[in-house]
Amino acid sequence: METEKTIDVLNKLITINNDRIEGYETATKETEEQDLKALFSQFTSTSQQCKRELISEVIRLGGEVAEGTMISGKFFRVWMDVKAALTGKDRKTILNSCEFGEDAAKGTYEKVLKDDLEHLTSEQQIMIRSQHSILKADHDKVKLMRDSLANA
Repeated sequence: METEKTIDVLNKLITINNDRIEGYETATKETEEQDLKALFSQFTSTSQQCKRELISEVIRLGGEVAEGTMISGKFFRVWMDVKAALTGKDRKTILNSCEFGEDAAKGTYEKVLKDDLEHLTSEQQIMIRSQHSILKADHDKVKLMRDSLANA
């Protein structure tokens, strides 16, 4: 197993968690609704925990930890800022933006689990599958909340 490739894969997941953290910090500022603030705070904490686990593994492997975000995250935050400004911080629009960001996070984890398993130890695979499961549950929660507004 090539350590450098493993570190790259782990860093890809660190950056998507950075995206989520920044995205949900933005979402928290964009809403006045306390239930959404609490939800977004919980999602931020989830990504901070995932990020800590990933950073620990990169450091253990002697790698340099990625900083910053992915382009998709920058797009997500800009899109959320524009939409929130245009719509007066509408709950459904904010949830739509969050689900868009959740799709990017979920997709990044799924791509790693599909394309990069040969670069990961079984312990790393277990950690990433566990994180993916938690992030997928967050995604599904946002989607359900958004969809319930569409049907209301």
